[in-house]
Amino acid sequence: MKNYSTFKNRLLQNKKIRKEYENLAPEFAIAESIIKKRIENGLSQSALAKKIGTKQSAISRLESGNYNPSIKLLEKVAKALSLKLEISFCEKG
Repeated sequence: MKNYSTFKNRLLQNKKIRKEYENLAPEFAIAESIIKKRIENGLSQSALAKKIGTKQSAISRLESGNYNPSIKLLEKVAKALSLKLEISFCEKG
């Protein structure tokens, strides 16, 4: 494989893999948003963890996209990053 994009595109040609990838989109979108805002705020994982009263490893798990955080944790993170947490349901389209 020449690069990640080529590899990813090749994998996503498989319908089962593509479906699982799409199913994980919300988790990865949350993780991406947290990482982006944390960096914009000039915070390390450790500094963010300290602000919300947890350990750096918890922030690392959250940012990995492979962790199912509670709404309470997401509220704390949002507050620490000067954000408002919004959760909604949308029609499938």
